Parts: sequence; structure tokens; C-alpha cells
Amino acid sequence: MSDLITKPNINGADDFYAELLKLHDGYSKAQSDAINARLILLLANHIGDRDVLTQALTAAKSAS
Repeated sequence: MSDLITKPNINGADDFYAELLKLHDGYSKAQSDAINARLILLLANHIGDRDVLTQALTAAKSAS
């Protein structure tokens, strides 16, 4: 079992954040929500580890 990495772990994090924001330019809220859903599913598939995904769901829920 792997553990969810919650400390900063993205090279060029600021650039990634800017790219993520730009991804939504020109789209409606509904379209942006659909893009986010597709992105989540793509990244979840890439991770593939159900234990890590469950940890991520729990962490996301507790952050709200």
C-alpha cells in the first residue's frame, strides 16, 4: 500500500497552476466542471492505486 503524497511534489508548481487556470479560459461553469471531472478521472486512472485514491478522496472531503 502506498501513501498519498500531500507535501509539495510538482516541479514548476506555479507554472502548472497557471496552465490549469488557462485550461478553463473561455468556458462556462458547466464546461469547466466537465473539464475538471475528465482531468480527475484521467489522473485517477494514471495513479491506479485504489488505496491512494481513497486517501485522496478522504483528504479532499476533510479540506472542505
